[in-house]
Amino acid sequence: MPAYFVCTMTVHDPETYRRYTARTPAILARHGGRFLTRGDACTTAEGEAFTERMVLLEFPDRAAAEAFYNDPEYQEVSAFRRAASKGRMVLQEGRGETAAPDPRL
Repeated sequence: MPAYFVCTMTVHDPETYRRYTARTPAILARHGGRFLTRGDACTTAEGEAFTERMVLLEFPDRAAAEAFYNDPEYQEVSAFRRAASKGRMVLQEGRGETAAPDPRL
């Protein structure tokens, strides 16, 4: 099953943040991941206005997503992200059957 990182952040130091974004694509590709979005504009359709940066990453499976996150090179460059922004990375695994109601509700 595919797995997704939903990443949201507020960047307070764009110059340092660019040091992170410059090196992330190669590491992501090495783990079979790809950007679905990369800081593209968001529109809030309902609820409190969303004002953060959002990045959506897709991986072939949870193991690949976790390998990306735990990659020593990624951890090294993520220091730039942590220094330049405040945010979160949420990992969610997809499931095959999404048409039926979720029985876990």
